Amino acid sequence: MYSLRKGDWTAKRFYLAMDLKKPNAVSILVFVCLLTNGLGQSTLPPGVADKVASGVAALKSGDLETANRVLTQTLQSGVKHPLIFHNLGVIAQQRGNHQEAVTRFREAIALQRDYGPSHLLLGSSLLALGRNTEAIQELKRAAVLMPAEPQTHMELAKAYEVSGKWTLAVQEWEKLVELAPQEAEYSYQLGKAWLKLSEWSYGEIVRVNPNSARLQQALGQDYAIQEKYDLALAAYKRAAAADPKLPEIHLGIALICLQLKKFDEALAEINQELTLVPESTRAAQVKQQIEAAMALPSR
Repeated sequence: MYSLRKGDWTAKRFYLAMDLKKPNAVSILVFVCLLTNGLGQSTLPPGVADKVASGVAALKSGDLETANRVLTQTLQSGVKHPLIFHNLGVIAQQRGNHQEAVTRFREAIALQRDYGPSHLLLGSSLLALGRNTEAIQELKRAAVLMPAEPQTHMELAKAYEVSGKWTLAVQEWEKLVELAPQEAEYSYQLGKAWLKLSEWSYGEIVRVNPNSARLQQALGQDYAIQEKYDLALAAYKRAAAADPKLPEIHLGIALICLQLKKFDEALAEINQELTLVPESTRAAQVKQQIEAAMALPSR
């Protein structure tokens, strides 16, 4: 078994942006493995190491034609090495030939199963081909092998999104925010994923029980955010009628009534919430706000 992690090779990485107008196109992190100080001689025949290095250098410079010719000739000469297959996969991927890229990355993995970059880029190509289940499997493997590499979590999050697995997508974006809290884009994408998860959850409630009190509560919350308080209050009251003992419903009504300056109704609702959930710190705070508002001379 070949090893890319014991000094024979140095992994260098750089970003290559694909055409974002193409379906499923992504900006991917390409790992290009470079020979250093002739240490690759231990696993490559004499003279082959330099040839492979020249092919990789051409790939790094963007000369895909030369890189492909050099690496293919080396392969045809009978030399089979994970770096050759991996970088041929990179070339195929950059040319948009994802089916060939999948074949090459699988050949690289067959020779070294624990090489994370091959799993990562294999997952990206599978995702581009619409083979989402396989893509997720490879990207999960890449995330295990390279847990601190943001690109693995980004690609996995996108794979989950395409598959409609919004809970898992949110988890991956959360990991990215933890890895790089200074990256505003990750926080933005996390917010979008949370929104999609909320929409998905709302749809599931409608599908499972269109008369659910929680559905009316969700409608009330949406109206309240839009400052449509009369509509919000009506929705919350429908929720209370459907399940008068459901926690948070009377709290929501109390808050809206407080906003509408319906203080007596607000107090009655918050007392009912505290009867249901006497340990609720939030309800106790809202009751204090209501009582303070009622004590103002302007009332």
